[in-house]
Amino acid sequence: MDRIPEQALDWHRAGKGAALASVVETWGSAPRRVGAMLAVSGDGELAGSVSGGCVEGAVVTEALDALESGRSLMLTYGVADNDAFAVGLACGGTIRILLQPIGTEGGLPVETLEALCRDRAARTPVAYVIDTETWEGSLAGQADYPERFRSDRSGMLEDQRTFVAIHNPPLRMTIIGAVHIAQALVRMARIAGYDPLIVDPRPAFAAESRFPGETILDDYPEEALKDRGLDSRTALVLLTHDPKIDDPALELGLKSAAFYIGALGSTRTHAKRVSRLEDRGFAPGEIARIHAPIGLDIGAAGPAEIAVAVMAEVTRVLRRGA
Repeated sequence: MDRIPEQALDWHRAGKGAALASVVETWGSAPRRVGAMLAVSGDGELAGSVSGGCVEGAVVTEALDALESGRSLMLTYGVADNDAFAVGLACGGTIRILLQPIGTEGGLPVETLEALCRDRAARTPVAYVIDTETWEGSLAGQADYPERFRSDRSGMLEDQRTFVAIHNPPLRMTIIGAVHIAQALVRMARIAGYDPLIVDPRPAFAAESRFPGETILDDYPEEALKDRGLDSRTALVLLTHDPKIDDPALELGLKSAAFYIGALGSTRTHAKRVSRLEDRGFAPGEIARIHAPIGLDIGAAGPAEIAVAVMAEVTRVLRRGA
């Protein structure tokens, strides 16, 4: 997770003063997406980016002025073709930026920023909602903007005055079974922005040499996941099709808010799995959360292609729903 709001809060608490800038709208090939943030300290220190370097200097100047005046404001910049090309774009664009000094009467209240940082630290999805005409702001949850949270999409509402900044926790993928598919899937998950965790009680599979640099827990899921948990930003992928290992993880997953649960195995294997879960008291609606056989049906052959199918299905569920 980026620490831009947290860094701004640290600077404020240290007595340096700080301001937060957020991209609220873009037109054309703007360098950063809506929701991108930049923190500026009263000493001119920076954390984050709103343009990839094109307009940061101007935003810093405005931020220092805002710390003097104590007022929030909206800034609009056109990014020139040459500047856009310098940060990797083919053509220019326009960005609109919300700038708020922290802890001033007309800025971002410290209490609101502290609450936002607490939610982020607790991996609680949270949105900062602000009326850009009155500068009144508040925090909101997933139930208020479900589609925006699902798509990680900050932006202005239809009234063109209310900005919703989505703060989702980083994505996680918990993989049960350190098998060949997992070796390919871990690499794909990292590229897609997930923090993977591999769980397998079998020493021959859960070997560091098979997953260099990755976090591997060589224990049964019920013990390995006791402290880590499964939340609404976690995908649970079961690859052993061994009931002794998979079933306890499935039970944990079905009792959690994990956005995706997928299990390897044939239709016949899954039918047996369903029967076992029914015997354990799970209702049909709960069991229906399991994607099995796992992955999109793309005719995958071999571990790497199966990993592609799994990653595709996880992405579809994350962005479009189950």
